[in-house]
Amino acid sequence: MRLLAKAAAAAAIWMCSAAVAFAGASPTIVPPVKRAPTPAAAASPPLPGPEQARPLVAADLEAWLDGFMPYALESGDVAGAVVVVVKDGQILLQKGYGYADVEKRTPVDPARTLFRPGSTSKLFTWTAVMQQVERGKIDLDADINTYLDFKMPPGPAGRPITMRDVMTHTAGFEEAVKGLIGDDPAKLQTLEQTVKAWTPTRIYPAGSTQAYSNYATALAGYVVQRVSGLDFDTYVERNLFGPLGMTYATFRQPLPAALTPYMAKGYERASSGEAKPFELIPAAPAGAMSASGEAMAAFMIAHLQEGAYGDVRILAPETARTMHSTTRDMKLPLNRMALGFYEQNINGRRVISHGGDTQWFHTELHLFPDDGVGLYVSVNSLGKDGAAGPIRSALFREFSNRYLPGPGHDGQVDASTAAEHARMIAGSYINSRRVETSLISLSNLMGVVKIIPNKDGTISVSLIRDASGAPKKWREIQPFVWVEVGGESRLAALVEDGKVVRWSVDDYSPFMVFMPEPPLKASTWLVPAVAASLAALLLTVVLWPVAAIVRWRMGAAFPLQGQAARAYRFVRIAAAASAATIIAWGGTVVAMFGDLALLNGALDPLLWGLHILGSILVLGAVLVAAWNLWVVWRGQRSWFAKLWSAVLLVSTVVLAWLAIAFHLVGLGVNY
Repeated sequence: MRLLAKAAAAAAIWMCSAAVAFAGASPTIVPPVKRAPTPAAAASPPLPGPEQARPLVAADLEAWLDGFMPYALESGDVAGAVVVVVKDGQILLQKGYGYADVEKRTPVDPARTLFRPGSTSKLFTWTAVMQQVERGKIDLDADINTYLDFKMPPGPAGRPITMRDVMTHTAGFEEAVKGLIGDDPAKLQTLEQTVKAWTPTRIYPAGSTQAYSNYATALAGYVVQRVSGLDFDTYVERNLFGPLGMTYATFRQPLPAALTPYMAKGYERASSGEAKPFELIPAAPAGAMSASGEAMAAFMIAHLQEGAYGDVRILAPETARTMHSTTRDMKLPLNRMALGFYEQNINGRRVISHGGDTQWFHTELHLFPDDGVGLYVSVNSLGKDGAAGPIRSALFREFSNRYLPGPGHDGQVDASTAAEHARMIAGSYINSRRVETSLISLSNLMGVVKIIPNKDGTISVSLIRDASGAPKKWREIQPFVWVEVGGESRLAALVEDGKVVRWSVDDYSPFMVFMPEPPLKASTWLVPAVAASLAALLLTVVLWPVAAIVRWRMGAAFPLQGQAARAYRFVRIAAAASAATIIAWGGTVVAMFGDLALLNGALDPLLWGLHILGSILVLGAVLVAAWNLWVVWRGQRSWFAKLWSAVLLVSTVVLAWLAIAFHLVGLGVNY
């Protein structure tokens, strides 16, 4: 059971955290630096008003960043970073910190050093889509099959997918992690091969539920490729990189020879000094770009200037405004998806953003359209305890509070209402961005997010923690809307017929919501049931030779004969087989999430074997245990033997249900 729990927990954190695998926004999950927690009962402190803002000028900004970034990198064990701030159509400041190459002590050059923006690359894909919308080649509300040379199967409720669904992450696809990131150029598929290899199952009706999807973004890039007549890399070079003067930027993989010398090395931790291979991303439009900070500045300026960069225009003003402001209302009063960008509003100001992550590079881009300001940061290490996420989140928050302050969220409900609503929302929930129909769905069992009511009327979320590692607290400011104590992020729930049907927080809400666990798969009963079942089966297996040794030492004969003896032996073999199969599945999932290279098909032969043999063993164990129960209860056996035969049957049924419910039984190696 420990292996199963470890596998599922690792997978859940990996998929739920927006700081991994192109996820996007990154609330603190594991802190890099210990700080005192916010007092539990404190209300959210008032933020400084606009009249208290520091002037956003280069001298003050550089002095502040020179204090913030070096300490953040050193304490977080991060090798290097690039930070760019643009204002009023100009680069206000661009600066590198730390090292692009730790071994060679190569400093980060903001003009030429390439970082991997991960999912921030998607903004170029969405901009390319809007260029084609502008040219009349894509209709945001047409069936996506209009533009494909293969058929997208119908999903739940029969509603076809549209490009608007794709751009707002409401196409309904389950998460797909197979082949997410590799490092072997010989195995890198083309974009066409990637989107046609297999289609993730649609688990939600199109337009109904936020569920971030790299596959859907790759599909959008493929549509651009088809309607433009250019391969995606070439299209972006001719229509975005070239016009914007982004010399140090490319989607090509591996890197072109001319750019290879400028690529920053990626690291897990800077102190290890172990540079990682260049990451290859088959779903290229979803996160394959390499770019310098200065190159990203041109893109930010173009969007802040409603599509214009100097005399060059990449979008018409009305197209840019549509892209930035057309949001999809998902019934929660939180940050929303626009057309590709997502809201990360702060201090009463409109902010459109996108984050991104590969394994080693971690990035955030924020635009303040009404203020003409853009902030970009990218680091080249995951860092100690996942420090990359908290560093970029803290930079955005502190930058905003220093230079662009404003009112926070305020309000209050009475204590009895707060307590009642806390009781209503308390429970276990699963993430909408999840694998649902393959073996990786096993991660959902332990990836449950719990909301817990506190004695002071606030609530806490198990997934989201403060800088001290303690769960953050949220106080209710209006019915079913809470605000982070000591912060600005909100949490809101959708209630139907007196029950919470989904909730999210500002950091996640544009692309992810949380929903109650399905009762038949609920971890609240299934986890302890699986643990007890494994214990019962393993105890039976272990005591089998022990009993034989005791009889041998005492000179006693085996008391059973004939069918009773055969049932005794076969049910113990079946118990061993059933337990071993579940443990093998758990160990395999641990290995797959411990090394992303194993998600590239390397374990497919093993998975086929586990699917075929495991299905036979787990389901066969139920039949053997049922036969053993029949034999034992027909014979003159002790009450304990009869009770234990029932325990063995229930245990094998529980494990069989686990295998069936989480798609361990079956055929197929797409996940």
